[in-house]
Order: sequence, then C-alpha cells, then structure tokens
Amino acid sequence: MRISARTRVFALLGDPVAHSLSPRIQNAAFQSAGIDAVYVALQTTAADVASQMATLVRNGGGGNVTVPFKEVAAAAPGERESRVDLLGSANVFGACETGVRLGNTDVDGILAALDALEAPADAWCVLGTGGSARAVVGAAADRGATVAVKSRDPQRGAAFGAWAASIGVAGAELPECSVVINATPLGLSASDAPPINVATLSPKTIVLDLVYRAEGTTTLVSACNAIGMRAADGREVLLSQGAASWRVWLPGIAPPVEMMRAALDGRLG
Repeated sequence: MRISARTRVFALLGDPVAHSLSPRIQNAAFQSAGIDAVYVALQTTAADVASQMATLVRNGGGGNVTVPFKEVAAAAPGERESRVDLLGSANVFGACETGVRLGNTDVDGILAALDALEAPADAWCVLGTGGSARAVVGAAADRGATVAVKSRDPQRGAAFGAWAASIGVAGAELPECSVVINATPLGLSASDAPPINVATLSPKTIVLDLVYRAEGTTTLVSACNAIGMRAADGREVLLSQGAASWRVWLPGIAPPVEMMRAALDGRLG
C-alpha cells in the first residue's frame, strides 16, 4: 500500500480499539478495489468524537464508531439515516453534500450473523443497554422478534425495555428466549467471565456474542461450545457491517466481500 498526500483516511473511533480487525479488513478491501485510502484505528474520547468525524470527512474520508461512543456519534451534527434517528445509535460516518452523514450498519451485521446461525425470529434476549444493544433491537424490529433485556442495572434495563417498546418491539421473558445476544463489552479480555451463565440456558439456545477477540474466541462462545450449544462471536457481524459501511463511504462501489473475509480469516499474506 502506497500512501501519498492524496490518500483518503478512514478511521475506527472508540475505546478500546487496539484489538480491532477492521483495519486489516478494510485496508485489504481498499487495495483490492483500487481505492487510494487507508483505514486506521484511533482511540478517542467522547468529547472528541464529533470533531474527529468532521475532520476525517472534510478531508475526503470517513469511518466507523465503536463502543462506547455509538450514542455519542448519533447525537453529533450531521445528516442521519432514518435508522440512526430510530435507534439513537450510529456506527458509520461519511460525506454528504451538507457535511457528515451518519448511518447504522450494525443492524445489517447482526442480521447476517443471526442468519448464519439459522436463528429464529421469535424471542431474543439482549445482554446490555448500550449502542450495540440498540442495534439488536433494530434487528428485532426488522424481523418481528420480541426482546428480553438483561442488565446489571435493573433500572437501566427497565428503561431500555420501555424504549424498545416505544419503537414497536414488544418485551419477552428470558425463559422463552431461543436466542441470546451479548451486546456488552465483556469478553474483550481473555480474563472476562461470560456475561451470562450458559448452564442456566436451554441447550437449544442460540448464542451470538457481538464481541470478538483478535486471537482465539470469547469466553462466552467457549462456554457454549463446551456444552454443545450453537454459538458464534462477532466476526461475522464485523465483516457484514464493514461491507455495508461502503454504502455510506463509497456509494455505488461494491465492497469486495470475499477479499474482506479472507483478510478477516488471516488468509492473506
């Protein structure tokens, strides 16, 4: 990859970001598509998100936003996709005629990962109440699923459930859920305990962990695998939301998905 003064810069904004595989995926994609651009990961703060997005866009680039700043990004000045207004969460930004365009491709990624797991659209349990959990609710709205909310803070969980109901996603109870989705950051570290005791779940429960690790799998997926439950980490979510991000960055240009998958799997030199 040759970088020049004309090279466009795209960035992942979040904290932490050192583990992210997005630069590996997107740089392989840019090179494959012949796009003079580079993708980097920038650890940032909530106070700097809006200005960093504006600076990147002003210079021809864009990027993604990850935990814990997706709700912060959604509140930043810019033109919003309808999904951002609905969910109050943005994970992608690019340029438009008026400045910054904000979008949410997390929903695309979650739906793709659930499809890969052959997860039914009935009752889902979401662990967490942040920006990623809002994307889970968006996916549930798309599929007509109901949602149970599990949070370490009961009041926050109740408020989140009320918000989900306000956008048309009915509530559910954990025992009736056939799908559990972890939307907390727990699992980024190998020392993290699983965010839920999988022994309390039905062996037929399907588990999607939105977290992934640069090496190995998460403690939640490992715990599920140990007792024969169907489970996946967040790599398919990462790939699919990253490919969908091109609709905001590079309208009309199809992302080289198979090249991105090869990069994600470490199959490139």
